[in-house]
Amino acid sequence: MIWDDKGFLISKFKYNENSAIADFFTLSHGRCSGIIFGATSNKIKGYLQIGNLFQLNYNLKNEGKIGSFKVEIINPTTPIFFNNRKKLHCIIAAMSMIKLLTAENQKNHEIFKVISDLFIILKNENWIKNYILWELNLLKLVGYNLELEKIVNKEKKNGKIEYFVENSNTKKFVPSFLVESGNRNVEINELLNGFKLVTNYLEKNILIPNNINQPVQRTLFINLIK
Repeated sequence: MIWDDKGFLISKFKYNENSAIADFFTLSHGRCSGIIFGATSNKIKGYLQIGNLFQLNYNLKNEGKIGSFKVEIINPTTPIFFNNRKKLHCIIAAMSMIKLLTAENQKNHEIFKVISDLFIILKNENWIKNYILWELNLLKLVGYNLELEKIVNKEKKNGKIEYFVENSNTKKFVPSFLVESGNRNVEINELLNGFKLVTNYLEKNILIPNNINQPVQRTLFINLIK
């Protein structure tokens, strides 16, 4: 099987001295894995950065074995943020979420577009807030819609509207930026509460039922925000 497509690099690790195994999320073939021969060569390794967009030629000779990629850079999206540690970690965290939440070889144009949107978000002033909303949108696209607008309650306290979700005897507060529209600045504690809400939802619905851990890359990124 041979095909050509374009895709974002979402993960890579060393396979042998000269090669790497990489995951790409492609436009027409979804998430695909394969070997990149010569990945450590000077010609390739400089632009083989997580998040970059590539033109791909995929070759699978035998079913049941891993295929191989030939790659050409289309858009070096990640190097734009080399001078911003938080944004670099955000890209890596986002790609780890893509890998966690998608199945191999399942085409999804919406997720491909969501990855493209990430690099627009990173150029905005309120990028951390918008990244949290990006994660919620990604969850929705793979069938885990939190639907906060349907389950949240609100009350007025000290002249401010507070949002919360009530289960049994517990009352969990929801950051207002996850419910209200607008482009206001959000304080760091509210952002961290937003991450916490998404993390709790991930653990309850995806991680714990499947006996897997939260991506280390996402944890590292959130720790940088604190």
